[in-house]
Amino acid sequence: MPRPNWFFAFPVDGRFVLELPPPPPHFRLFPVEDVHLTLSFLGGCGEDAALRALAALDEVMKTRALPCLEVSLGSVVPMGGSKRDYTALSALLEQGREAATALLGELRDVLSDAALGRREKRAPKPHITLARPGRRASDESRAAGLSWAEGLDLRAMRARLDRIALYTWAEGNRRERLFQIVAERSLIAPTPSPH
Repeated sequence: MPRPNWFFAFPVDGRFVLELPPPPPHFRLFPVEDVHLTLSFLGGCGEDAALRALAALDEVMKTRALPCLEVSLGSVVPMGGSKRDYTALSALLEQGREAATALLGELRDVLSDAALGRREKRAPKPHITLARPGRRASDESRAAGLSWAEGLDLRAMRARLDRIALYTWAEGNRRERLFQIVAERSLIAPTPSPH
């Protein structure tokens, strides 16, 4: 088995995936507990490097209050690789996209510098992955996946990003759950405005 991947993400209440139409054959819908918005993907860096990044996040949080973000979902698009050979179908953000993009841009370099000694080259693109094609997914299956994604209307789906978690691969049966949370940090809830 390869080394487990590590990443930081905002956990999202994933119960909404239970209401989605089933994806086409050879696609896997994310389990409810695995739904998240990735902040920084560290890959197979090992636990020590991941914990260095967690310590770097703690240092940031000592000097700056990181706010909760209210977001809504928009269109579902292919991510990773080309449109034909994509590795995921993910919902982009509508409401809260600019704030989430800014927060990702601010934090992910700190985390990847601490863990890997390098920074991400691509611009932040906040998204929530819903499904992945399997290894056996044919061109026809992938085309069906794109049609499935285009038919989804998630505009009513709202989420609060109120925690940052350090994830790694789940132990045990990864068909039931892909990831597990190793540590998490709460973000600051906004102060309600007086009426």
